[in-house]
Amino acid sequence: MVRTASTMLPLGTAAPDFTLPECDGGTVSLSDFADSKALLVVFMCNHCPYVKHVADGLKQLADDYLGKGVGVVAISSNDVEAHPDDSPEAMKAEKANRGYAFPYAYDADQSVAKAYAAACTPDFFVFDADHKLVYRGQMDDSRPGSDVPVTGRDLRAALDAVLAGRQPDADQKASLGCNIKWKEGAAPDYFNPQGSA
Repeated sequence: MVRTASTMLPLGTAAPDFTLPECDGGTVSLSDFADSKALLVVFMCNHCPYVKHVADGLKQLADDYLGKGVGVVAISSNDVEAHPDDSPEAMKAEKANRGYAFPYAYDADQSVAKAYAAACTPDFFVFDADHKLVYRGQMDDSRPGSDVPVTGRDLRAALDAVLAGRQPDADQKASLGCNIKWKEGAAPDYFNPQGSA
């Protein structure tokens, strides 16, 4: 595991298109969220301690905002040959056990993660109704082993701003987590094997 920070994709970036298999069956696409007032895209996985730390808080956040017209989709891009705990079958079980009400999709060739310049798990991206990036960064200041409670403060503030027709504060802190587990020889140029401080 390499402790990795978000790449902080430029604000205003258009959401890259995707169509991916969903762990419960069928597919999920960017176009499915055409009518959403905001869209939260989360790159995550099952086994990462940073994801496990915020998982219940993420479930609560999604439950709170799905009814307000926010679309939510989670994507796992990890190499499942090296990390079988992140396989689609395990994703299906994780979704059921956590009670996630949002799609949890599998990016087998890792192309979607690269299109979003996703670097860590969890990595959060909020897009407005026009699918332009308005927030990328941490869920809140909590980290595994810290005494800071998981509240989703930063992510909630960004979503609240979009729903109110405002731009989120541009001063945004990078998310921090495990690196996405790239397939051998397939890591993108932005991957830093030395990790973040």
